[in-house]
Amino acid sequence: MSKEIAKTTEGHISPFEQIKRENDAGMEYWSSRDFAKVLDYGDYRNFEGVIEKAKLACFNSGHRLEDHFVDVTEMIEIGKGGQRPVKTVLLSRYACYLAIQNADPSKEIVAQGQTYFAIQTRRQELGDERIEEERRLLLREEMRRHNAQLADAAKGAGVVKPIDYAVFQNHGYMGLYGGLKMEDIHRRKQLKKSQKILDHMGSTELAANLFRATQAEEKLRRDKVQGKAAANKAHHEVGAKVRQTIQELGGTMPENLPVADGIKKFEAQKQKRIGNKDAAKKKEK
Repeated sequence: MSKEIAKTTEGHISPFEQIKRENDAGMEYWSSRDFAKVLDYGDYRNFEGVIEKAKLACFNSGHRLEDHFVDVTEMIEIGKGGQRPVKTVLLSRYACYLAIQNADPSKEIVAQGQTYFAIQTRRQELGDERIEEERRLLLREEMRRHNAQLADAAKGAGVVKPIDYAVFQNHGYMGLYGGLKMEDIHRRKQLKKSQKILDHMGSTELAANLFRATQAEEKLRRDKVQGKAAANKAHHEVGAKVRQTIQELGGTMPENLPVADGIKKFEAQKQKRIGNKDAAKKKEK
């Protein structure tokens, strides 16, 4: 496993970056034993209490422990070329942040580490937020496209009038959301009348609805469904099947997922970034 050496903005190599490791998949992590040495814990047993407090903080914050703390056995060198196994905890960046918040504050290196991991964790959060924004933008656009295709398939099945299509859409939502209609979801999410539920879904919820829409369209066409009642039934069955899959995988039911910020803001920001890039390219020419 490789160690990556990085420099801080001041040009100095951070001791916390020096001990950072990466696995074969490029995921970063830290060894609790390396971490204890950097924090000047002469006896590793004293640092084990810090790790336990960090685990408790992680659990209380609602994060999965196994995503941030991994117990392993490592071999360390002993006298005359021998080795012996020792218990070690592999830590994520967030785990390191929690650990250093619970370390001995009288140590100068601990104070430095608290600042370092607070900044780095926030940078990672901002990066994750940007990734989530991009996923939402992509999935929302896909939803628009596939909803149009679903409407065409429903029309072919006999769902022609706008009021009939609204009923058809509600059957899909009721299947996926455990009986909730669009207006029920809207109310449950505490959205304003002018706000569309799809515009306030996170990527996970959008993905579930995209799967519902694509599979419903496929079923209508494949089974050559005819009649409004049959189309409504097919859409409800698809929604219910997606819900069942989420439940079997241990996922959160869509009606319980958090409400996301309106996607229009991110769409405007993306267009602005594209406009700035185009302007920069023209200036270069």
